[in-house]
Amino acid sequence: MKGFLSSFSLINLSPVIHLTHFPLYLNISDKRVRGMLLLDNYLPTFALTVMYLLVVWLGPKYMKHRQPYSCRALMVLYNLGVTYLSFYMCYELAITVWRGGYNFLCQNTYSAPDVDKKVISVLWWYYFSKLIEFIDTFFFILRKNNHQITFLHVYHHASMLNIWWFVMNWIPCGHSYFGASLNSFVHVVMYSYYGLAAIPALRPYLWWKKYITQLQLIQFCLTMLQTALAVVWPCGFPMRWLYFQISYMLSFTVLFSNFYIQTYKKRNDSRKKEHQNGSSASVNGHANGTASLEHAAPRKIRMD
Repeated sequence: MKGFLSSFSLINLSPVIHLTHFPLYLNISDKRVRGMLLLDNYLPTFALTVMYLLVVWLGPKYMKHRQPYSCRALMVLYNLGVTYLSFYMCYELAITVWRGGYNFLCQNTYSAPDVDKKVISVLWWYYFSKLIEFIDTFFFILRKNNHQITFLHVYHHASMLNIWWFVMNWIPCGHSYFGASLNSFVHVVMYSYYGLAAIPALRPYLWWKKYITQLQLIQFCLTMLQTALAVVWPCGFPMRWLYFQISYMLSFTVLFSNFYIQTYKKRNDSRKKEHQNGSSASVNGHANGTASLEHAAPRKIRMD
């Protein structure tokens, strides 16, 4: 009987013991983020991403036979709200790492506790802002601007929220600050434009639209460069995260460069064709009530 009980415990209880301790092998994330909203468990972030992708898939189908919504007032509030949040994150990160003595070449995830705590707090808002930015796509759907829901747009929104969940759990401060700081600055420029552009009377005075895509490309290149510095002069920051960051930024650089080239190449080709044909559109700037490409600015993807 004793032998039977011993065998029973070894065969039947050992899986329970292993299952009980299994989370301990996975729970190697940074303890400083424990208890922060959405960070203790990956499932909510994953579920929100799946819901976002379902809306991207089903939303245009739902709106297909419906009139588009204006959403002008909501767009102004939303875009200017994200502009303010982006400015807050950029300013707080810049001031905190400057005063805290963060090393630009490479900064490990453990320095002065009060500095790291502040950076973690701001970067949590950066992570959460990726969830807020899903609203970009929802506006496109409601306004039936489906041409703007590109692979690049969806890839960016779906991946950033998930990547930053892992960043916040394993590398929530240190060298992680730079990309978020620079991206927040770019978002100040981008969302301020789109917020003000939702007010028709202000559109003629908004001069920085044409620089948004260029600024985004500069952002990716600078982030790759600053990340590479930590590879050349390591400081204990996890090397695999540095390689991943470079690869991820490289994917954006390739996709955005392709978008930029295609957009301006088509625009220039259309200009040449209009001049060669001597069309009236190129003379008076309008054809059948539609502004010609000679005067039309290329559409910008609402992206990082």
